[in-house]
Amino acid sequence: QVQLVESGGGQVQAGGSLRLSCTGSGYSHETEYCLGWFRQAEGKEREGVACIGRDGSTTYADSVKGRFTISKISTDSDKKILYLQMDSLQPEDTAMYYCAADPSPFGRCHLKHREMIAGTRDGDFGYWGQGTQVTVSS
Repeated sequence: QVQLVESGGGQVQAGGSLRLSCTGSGYSHETEYCLGWFRQAEGKEREGVACIGRDGSTTYADSVKGRFTISKISTDSDKKILYLQMDSLQPEDTAMYYCAADPSPFGRCHLKHREMIAGTRDGDFGYWGQGTQVTVSS
């Protein structure tokens, strides 16, 4: 069973930076995963932020392109750490941020994943963390 735990959220002023981390464990040795970040602001629907495949290929939502960077490292065979570096933060970035993992052939973020990030397709990832709050003040 995959378990995901986010950290690194907090309060920052507009123009500032934060780095979110997501420590994952319990990954199957026989399964590859697309990893992603999503966010949900109060009173709004969840939206995609970014995703990354096993080969390091990335997809970003238009609203964060050029400001956010997703990356990952593997520690043990069943553990991975996912990061989200957030620069030039704006008040509209205020939200609960969630990391997610979805079993995927060859560990690629396929079209469905990329469309979920872009907001052009409804869908779900298989595993989710509990979230970490990011608040950006003006």
